[in-house]
Amino acid sequence: MGQKISARELAAATPSGRDRVIDLLRVASLGTVVLGHWLMAAVTVDDDGRAAVGNLLAVEPQLQLLTWGLQIMPVFFFVGGFSHALSYRSLTRRTGGPAYALFLRARLQRLLRPTMLFVAVWGAGALALQLSGRSGALADVAARLVAQPLWFIGIYLAMVAFTPPLLRLHERYGWAAFAALVAAAAAVDVLRFAAGVPYVEFLNFGFVWLAVHQLGFLRADGRLRLHVPWALAAAGLAGAVALVAFGPYPLSMVGMPGEKISNMAPPTAALLCHGMWLIGAVELLRGPMTRLVTRPRVWRTVIAANGVAMTAFLWHLTAMLGVYGAMLALHVPLPEPAGAAWWLQVPLRIAAAAALTALLVAVFRKAEQPPAPAAPAASADSATTARRGTGPAAAVGVTLTLFGVLGLSMVGFGGLLDGRSAVLVAVRVTAPVTVAMCAAGWLLVERAGKSTAGKTDAKAAAKAAAKTA
Repeated sequence: MGQKISARELAAATPSGRDRVIDLLRVASLGTVVLGHWLMAAVTVDDDGRAAVGNLLAVEPQLQLLTWGLQIMPVFFFVGGFSHALSYRSLTRRTGGPAYALFLRARLQRLLRPTMLFVAVWGAGALALQLSGRSGALADVAARLVAQPLWFIGIYLAMVAFTPPLLRLHERYGWAAFAALVAAAAAVDVLRFAAGVPYVEFLNFGFVWLAVHQLGFLRADGRLRLHVPWALAAAGLAGAVALVAFGPYPLSMVGMPGEKISNMAPPTAALLCHGMWLIGAVELLRGPMTRLVTRPRVWRTVIAANGVAMTAFLWHLTAMLGVYGAMLALHVPLPEPAGAAWWLQVPLRIAAAAALTALLVAVFRKAEQPPAPAAPAASADSATTARRGTGPAAAVGVTLTLFGVLGLSMVGFGGLLDGRSAVLVAVRVTAPVTVAMCAAGWLLVERAGKSTAGKTDAKAAAKAAAKTA
């Protein structure tokens, strides 16, 4: 059993060529999302004691402009593109050929180990609560809400799945591949708003987020230098302002309750422009950020935060709703959202949510730690077995997993025994079905990845044996 390595030791062992700004952006973007969720939640209780979770931005529409800074998910997906390009290329060099199954397995382990633990804990808790017949003021609402951020995991899995083909397009066409995705996203919106084509808008879950991801490839190849960030920021900001001012797009860059059109679900060209200006802006700040992360204390903090970022993201809504639940149980009055008393409570609620999130991270953080590598399988039998692991099996697995996660984000954990369902790409799914899809998909990717790893180990052992013969 390996000994746990501290953040200080990891910081000291950081290679000189590592792009530390990417790690900082990963932590900062997830942290901004968490803070935004804590700030926007507005819980109210009616005269019958039923709780509802509203959105501060709906109560105070003028605050929706804040989403142009707080909606920072495009930066996280941009960072993902950078990391995926380096990871896939490294695996390809190490294995001497395509490494799709290995790549998927490595990425899914880091994402799905903490995610499936979260699903198991919440699923068991929601089931026990329903069987007991007991329900708190916030319990039913919480069971639905806590799963909503899983949409991010599903979209991220799609980016992982499409990395190899889109990376090949990037290597062949460069900026033209990004431009093609931007053009496709714009065409989808034209068909949606001008021609009224039904269901076409869902294509932009791919085109918009994959375009942002593609910018990460360009960053990995050093093609966002010189005047490019200025051009990205200016074009993106001008485009977003024009689309919101003169088009059918809302001001908010996050989803709002009851809105007819959302910039988020499905994504729009306005959100893509928003992502472009944000990415251009953070690239313009690369120099100051580089100097910041060279400070030993800052870098240790970034490393420590990266090690638990996914766990904190998964559990932060649980913590926030737990704080509200405790306030209700202790009969602490909940002021009218956006009033003076409400704003005075904000720092205390956020501090309490942060403390509870830290406690949950301490309990569940082990799931985010990568598993110990298996012993090399160097026999001829292992090489024969490895041939059964194929890229198509891994592709089917990741597809099942991402649709399972997306479905669960829509249906939540509420009403597990009542058959509560949601429509996912014209198919009605329930929570048990989505969990089964996640588990089956993960198993497929694991088996394909292990087989490919066995083949790689056998080849390496054969080469080593030939050298020593």
